[in-house]
Amino acid sequence: MSTTHRMLRLLSLLQTHRYWPGGELADRLEVSARTLRRDVERLRELGYEVDAVRGVAGGYQLRAGGSMAPLLLTDEEAVAVAVALRGAAGVAAAVAGGPDWALQALTKVVGLMPPHLRRRMDAVRSQTDTPEPWSGTPVIDAGVLGTIAQACRDDEPLRFGYAARDAEPSHRWVEPHRLVALGRRWYLVAYDRDRQDWRTFRVDRISAPEPTGQRFRPRELPAGDAVEFVRSGIRSTQVHHEVRVRIDATPEQVTAVVGRWGRVSAVGDGALLEMDADSLGWPLMVLGEVGADFTVESPPALAEAVAEVAARFGRAAG
Repeated sequence: MSTTHRMLRLLSLLQTHRYWPGGELADRLEVSARTLRRDVERLRELGYEVDAVRGVAGGYQLRAGGSMAPLLLTDEEAVAVAVALRGAAGVAAAVAGGPDWALQALTKVVGLMPPHLRRRMDAVRSQTDTPEPWSGTPVIDAGVLGTIAQACRDDEPLRFGYAARDAEPSHRWVEPHRLVALGRRWYLVAYDRDRQDWRTFRVDRISAPEPTGQRFRPRELPAGDAVEFVRSGIRSTQVHHEVRVRIDATPEQVTAVVGRWGRVSAVGDGALLEMDADSLGWPLMVLGEVGADFTVESPPALAEAVAEVAARFGRAAG
């Protein structure tokens, strides 16, 4: 067992916060008592507060309630965490304050790093620009999202206000099943107890969710999964576009722009982008951001929108 592997194993055992007799701990790690003492000292140098009891019945225990010690990450892992949290600022654009909270989380994680990793992560943070979220993204309340997510996890019925499009506000009593982020929006899939049927609710139209403190037995969703259920519901609405565009770019280039909001596959020397969109503004923005030639296969309305935008830009260029 390498020193690094042994140190991680020791830390894992100590983080149970139980008292470990020295002999038992050494046997677990397959090392001598002297090596165990050196490993404990290394953990203390990293900031972990390990209490020791000397003597025949001596042992070790990680002190509870102390300050959090530096995270044990490799250089590559530290950079990956920094990139992920930085990218979360963009993904969190649909949540009020989300970008700021993602960057605050990154700042806190950087503070837990040993000095050499802190410098590397801070470089990623300070030298990366995060674009402003697209103005068409509906903003939802983080507290609402958290309450719904917890109710989904705990199988707890929810009551909330709901403002459906072109309808009077209503009060709903549901069994929450799953949250789905799709097409720049968040959706709640739930069983509506009053209507005795499955429904999809846009989270940005939900207000004042209140858990009931009860529990329910989960029902079987009438679809393969929650994503499929939401997509089928979107397809049944009046305003919906099933977008198919061939793009002269690699699938990786297209995926880097559209992320999980579209389906990208390789076709010949290029890529096929498929999206479910309730407005044409989003696919237009994606195509402009990819920066490659493309051919619209469907819908015709997207081809018309592209021609209109091209004409407008042409007039602006003189």
